[in-house]
Amino acid sequence: MATRRTAITPLLDHQRIGHESRVNSDDHQSLKVWLRLLSCSTQIETAIRKRLRAEAGITLARFDFMAQLHRHPDGLTMSVLSRYLMVTGGNVTGLADELEKEGLVARIADPHDRRTSRVSLTRKGRKLFDRLAAEHESWIVAMFGGMPKAEMTQLYDLLGRLRVQLAAQPTPDLPSPPMTPRRTRRSGAIT
Repeated sequence: MATRRTAITPLLDHQRIGHESRVNSDDHQSLKVWLRLLSCSTQIETAIRKRLRAEAGITLARFDFMAQLHRHPDGLTMSVLSRYLMVTGGNVTGLADELEKEGLVARIADPHDRRTSRVSLTRKGRKLFDRLAAEHESWIVAMFGGMPKAEMTQLYDLLGRLRVQLAAQPTPDLPSPPMTPRRTRRSGAIT
């Protein structure tokens, strides 16, 4: 006998519901919460991306790159930037190249390791970022403006507890991809 999954009446119309359209009333509460968090995050990020592009002519990736450098006035190495931004080194290098050409960042030899360079904001980059950060903050404040302060504090605290709980869980090891046999040069035998 098959069980029938029933849909939940959505809070939003079909054009704006997003990820939460996947939820059914008999789904586990954890799944419902995860999809609601994902929906909120996606909705906020989409709005910020559009506004940065339309009002400042900058991508969210560039904004995030500059934000990391703003927090570290002495600059960061490319590998540290890559970890902070959770992107590949190639992405970071491409962004650094573009922003350097525009005079927004500068690369300087790392005093501790001459093989490594540090990227930092130039005066022009810092001035631009200060303006963008103020606009960005006002957009975020406006998006959350309809929520009472007590609820915002409660949501912040609950999400903090969730982060701690998630961090305490072991990360599952992913299986290594199967090794493909290779031929040795001399014998042609597969090893």
